[in-house]
Amino acid sequence: MDSRPTNLMLLLLLTCLLHSWQCARGQSSYTIDTVSLTILPSSTVQSGTLVTLRCQVRVSHDNIPHLTHTFQLSRDDIPINSSTTTEDSLVYELNPARAADSGSYECRVTVKDKSRPSYSQKLDVTGLQTPILYLNKTSPYGSEEFTASCSAPEEKGFLIFRFFQKLRNGKIQKIKQPAPTGNSVETTLVLRVIGDSHLYCDYEVNLVSGVRLSNSSEEIPVIVRELYISPIMNVLPSPEVYEGEIIEVVCKVVNPPKNVEVFLTRDRRILKQAPVSLSHRFIAKEGDSGELACKAEWGNVHKETYKTIKVKELFSKPQLTVKPVDIFEGDHFQLTCSVSIYVPEKISNESIKFSIYKHNKEITSSYTYMTVAQPSKNGNYTCKAQAASLTHNFIKESQTVVVKAKVPVSKPMLSVVGGTLVLGKRFQLLCHSDNGTLPITYTLRIPESLTTVAVVNKPGERAIFNSSAIYKTSVLNNFLCHAKNSQKRPPEVGLGQQLLRSHIIEPVSRPVLTTLPGAGDISEGQDVTLLCSVQRGSLPVSYTWYHTETKGALASQTFNNLEGSHTIGDVQEEQRGGYYCVSSNPANETKQSLTVTIAVKMAGWKKGLVAVIIICILLILALILIVVFKRRLLLFKRRRTGELSVKSASTKAERLSLTQAEANDAANVTPGMIGKSVWSEHASGSESEDQSSVTAPEKPQEPRYTEVQPIQADPNRAPVKKGTETVYSEVRKSKQGAPEQADGTSLSQQQFGDPALCRSSQGSLEYAELNHDTHHSHSEDQGNHGDHHTVQEDYIDEIDDNVLIPIPDHGEGNPDPTPDC
Repeated sequence: MDSRPTNLMLLLLLTCLLHSWQCARGQSSYTIDTVSLTILPSSTVQSGTLVTLRCQVRVSHDNIPHLTHTFQLSRDDIPINSSTTTEDSLVYELNPARAADSGSYECRVTVKDKSRPSYSQKLDVTGLQTPILYLNKTSPYGSEEFTASCSAPEEKGFLIFRFFQKLRNGKIQKIKQPAPTGNSVETTLVLRVIGDSHLYCDYEVNLVSGVRLSNSSEEIPVIVRELYISPIMNVLPSPEVYEGEIIEVVCKVVNPPKNVEVFLTRDRRILKQAPVSLSHRFIAKEGDSGELACKAEWGNVHKETYKTIKVKELFSKPQLTVKPVDIFEGDHFQLTCSVSIYVPEKISNESIKFSIYKHNKEITSSYTYMTVAQPSKNGNYTCKAQAASLTHNFIKESQTVVVKAKVPVSKPMLSVVGGTLVLGKRFQLLCHSDNGTLPITYTLRIPESLTTVAVVNKPGERAIFNSSAIYKTSVLNNFLCHAKNSQKRPPEVGLGQQLLRSHIIEPVSRPVLTTLPGAGDISEGQDVTLLCSVQRGSLPVSYTWYHTETKGALASQTFNNLEGSHTIGDVQEEQRGGYYCVSSNPANETKQSLTVTIAVKMAGWKKGLVAVIIICILLILALILIVVFKRRLLLFKRRRTGELSVKSASTKAERLSLTQAEANDAANVTPGMIGKSVWSEHASGSESEDQSSVTAPEKPQEPRYTEVQPIQADPNRAPVKKGTETVYSEVRKSKQGAPEQADGTSLSQQQFGDPALCRSSQGSLEYAELNHDTHHSHSEDQGNHGDHHTVQEDYIDEIDDNVLIPIPDHGEGNPDPTPDC
């Protein structure tokens, strides 16, 4: 198979892919190199010159076909032109350039999604066109309106035009400056200065760089003429006349131009209107006095002439009076209508007729009216006076008089502000009358206090008085309130008895705390009632009980009574202590009682139990004393018998006998030492061993004595055990610490040689062994050193025949072993 077509296909495919990649790469790869703006012929030109603005852009790209550029040209950041083209430049012409084209120009080019501006370039167009003035009249009348226009057709933008008048004396007046409408303006002018003058105009342009002013237009001469249309006014027969006389007013313009109108006015009201001239006749009345104006009008030109007329009255305007001034319901009052005559020769008092009206309805044809004041008589009253002269009848009406009878003040009522009066505290009183025309003067009189006054002038006001504290309700009977709204009437009096109907609260007095039963008669288990009472105070009363040893209140209750109670059930000893109560009522004053101390006694059954225990203890103590006494007595007898036996058996009784105090010392010896000899358990027959086993005391030890009494062996007792015999003798220590025998007997003799002593000792030991063999073996002595109490008791119980236990020397280390007989 030929592979050339396949290779060709692959080559074409690679070429297409390469071309597509290049196209894709070219669409996304471009950059704006430069944007430039040029102004030709230069940046400063004269007005009317052709100015060309050229914006050039340079873009680098990868073969992008038909690349478009959007040019936007702006002046002072305001867009003036925008265009999209494939060209790389834009040309914009100012033909011709005017001052309004001056400014800072900038060109911005946008290519796809990229944008870049040029540098700003300034353009300054110098020179302004001279304006052109046009007038539709050059010889206007003074104050006549005429049309004037000023324009600069070659300029651009909104121009501000101004109009000036140059007088004969060279003075220049600015007469108008209309609002800008473009490069021309048309308006109306009015010249009031009569004579020759010149008119001209100019304009100014507001640029970013500043204001520029143009040259003045050509001056146009103007002649302002006087318009002779000032009217002439005559008043016949005279500007001053009496009422009822006929007055004629003539108003006209001499040599008027065409279309002149004349007006007769008074107080801005047109009396008559006519062309060129007019005549107006009327009968003079009281209200016709004032200034008349005659006005001539031609177009927008006005001329005026003024005359003042005065109409004198034949009689005055009637006056309606009311007496008395203060009218109260039930009082009589009179209305009187009267006039003053100024020209008696023209009118007489008898020719005047009077009538009185209420709400424009006649109630009498007389000049007086009398009635009794009541609500139906209240209203608006007027009167009329009618008189006739030779030429005219006159009717004059008085001003309106309002009659409203006052309401007498009613009896005032005294009340407590808030409705509640607390004795002992300051309070406020309100004095108020239900009826009465304002103003009303209230006066509060309080015994032993200054009188206070309050005036109520407006509806809604109240007469409130501050009062000092009172402590008895009976004092309220002496309070008085006077109310008055007329100087001629006596005041109405309100009594303080009305205050007794108020809610009066009396604070509670200091409470008294009592207990049932009494504070000294309370035992455990009883119920105790705490009574808290007050002597006075408004009900209800709240009572609260406290225990000084407990935080918070025990109880709090409200009673409609002057006494409250709280019961403590099953009182225990820990509830003893101080108690007090606190009372209060709606007066919001809290009072505390004195503290009552409660002592809780022991319950009866506990007392009986204690008594029984005490009796038992006493009985036991008595028994113990009896037993001890008997034992002491028996011990004493035996000791006496032993003393006698020792004296008969030995010649050394004085050295072997012990006193009762020494026996007691033997009883207090260390329990572990009882039954042992004073010799060390390790003593030998040699002197060196004795010295090594016995420690010398610091001070010479006093000899201790043990009383030994020979006792015959009891044949019924068990044989004496060997090795448990102990020799009791007097032992003395030498200064070197070696033991010595008393009265010349050597130590070896005591241990081994003296048969009589051995026999005596053996007899004693046999008796002791029989009584102690179960308690005091050598091994038990070593194991019971700490049981002091047991040894003493055994010692007391086992003593027989006045045998006393030897007293060991506490200065020695260990007791010596029992000598072998």
